[in-house]
Amino acid sequence: MIALSYLMRLINLMNRAIGNLFMWLSVAIVLVCFAVVVERYLFLNTRLWMQDLYPWLNGVMFTAVAGYALYRNDHVRVDIFYRPASTLRKAWLDLLGVCIFLMPFAWVVWSYCFTFVQRSWRLGEASANIGGMPGLWVLKSFILVLAVVIALQGVAMAIRSILIIAGRYDLVPDDYKYKYDTETA
Repeated sequence: MIALSYLMRLINLMNRAIGNLFMWLSVAIVLVCFAVVVERYLFLNTRLWMQDLYPWLNGVMFTAVAGYALYRNDHVRVDIFYRPASTLRKAWLDLLGVCIFLMPFAWVVWSYCFTFVQRSWRLGEASANIGGMPGLWVLKSFILVLAVVIALQGVAMAIRSILIIAGRYDLVPDDYKYKYDTETA
């Protein structure tokens, strides 16, 4: 059980680091978008690569921080069933949700997109816009990053659930315990 706790902590640490790094892309997105608007309306000029850049940064940011969102419990869930549940029931719901929905979703994303991304790398794919951003293959690669980070965080969620079901709530770090517990067991 202690080894599982360490694995969960390692996955959480990794997704926190990725989330804290990639969330700064939101600042870059705003700055690039602002520069595009100023350049277009003030200087009557446009650079297509910059117009490609901010939606691409947006895509990279949101796919990279998906595991962090799961870690922080910022994902969509049916709160009418989950919020009033006891800690033990939340653990069971999370375990079932990870096994029935999250892991199959991550597998489908990975398996269907792998050849898509591989082809993009092989072609050295760039923007369809003339004068647009090169390296569309980098952006498409983040689809696979999405599958990996959510699958890993799903493993951490499953471990948390197993620890709680096994009565080892003490092995769950404080920052990963359920918030607003209605009861401890």
